[in-house]
Amino acid sequence: MHSTIPGPSTSASEAPAPRAAAPRLSESLTCWVVTDGKPGMENQCLGLAEALGLTPVVKRVQLRSPWRQLSPYLRVGNRFAAGPNGDPIEPPWPDLLIGTGRRAIAPSLAVRKASAGRTFTVQIQDPMISPRHFDMVVVPRHDRLRGPNVMVTRGALHRVTPRILADAAERHAPRLAHLPHPRVAVLIGGNNGVYALTPTIMGDVAEKLADLARQHGAGLMVTPSRRTGADNEAILRARLRDLPAEVWDGTGENPYFAYLGLADVVVVTCDSVSMTSEACSTGKPVYVIELDGGSPKFRAFHDGLYQDAITRPFTGELDRWTYTPMDETRIVAEELRQQLAAHRARMGR
Repeated sequence: MHSTIPGPSTSASEAPAPRAAAPRLSESLTCWVVTDGKPGMENQCLGLAEALGLTPVVKRVQLRSPWRQLSPYLRVGNRFAAGPNGDPIEPPWPDLLIGTGRRAIAPSLAVRKASAGRTFTVQIQDPMISPRHFDMVVVPRHDRLRGPNVMVTRGALHRVTPRILADAAERHAPRLAHLPHPRVAVLIGGNNGVYALTPTIMGDVAEKLADLARQHGAGLMVTPSRRTGADNEAILRARLRDLPAEVWDGTGENPYFAYLGLADVVVVTCDSVSMTSEACSTGKPVYVIELDGGSPKFRAFHDGLYQDAITRPFTGELDRWTYTPMDETRIVAEELRQQLAAHRARMGR
């Protein structure tokens, strides 16, 4: 089943042929999402389950020793791995288990064994062990893992859909009606284990954004994150004061989806694969703010999108280009639907 999701088409004639109608899933199908609770990881699993039309039970697990230290390499006694501080891993076993992260691996292996293989197990991101321990593994192409049951995507799975963006845009449109076009959604991340958003970079980016408003008449919709930091956020607010800009203050409903839905252009920092992937699902021009630091995997991810003509580095200029929106979540869901139907048929269900 090894499959790589293709890059964007440049014309209708190059688009892939329509897929055969996927089999319907039973409304009674049960699904678990198993994670360590990190929102960015959990949302990938939830997005896949929701694309299947399922409402999963979320299991946030904590591992006992020695699995906490040795997972995923310790594969003996996995039924004892889940500790009392997390959600219980106990029957009845689900029809489908979607997991991600190191802590999800031991519970996933335990459920697969305890259910005698009846639970179809999906692992998102490289599990660091052979993919044969799962029914399906989904990895981004900047990971090296490949195999007969591995699906390869260009970016992260997520929960963003056109319907979600349209609904959010409708709710927030009256409040943002004063902002002129072109409207620029600015998604600011911050420091993580790989990248650093320094005050120098923030000042340069803020000045470029201010120039877009002053010289190009752009309306700015800016959402910082918890990782942006108070000093960087203060720089943003000071430089964009008295300009046609909204900088979300963290109160009330997060306008992130509304900004994506109402934007003509998206600008996003490079520190989050998920945030960049969500921006690229809109089909709108996406500019990437490069930060200090990086890693080979992040570099491969961003260089791949640059080469696919989906994103461009942010230089303070605005341009228009088109591409086929990244729709990996739906494509993986369609393949999973086929695989799950075949699996259930083999199991006589």
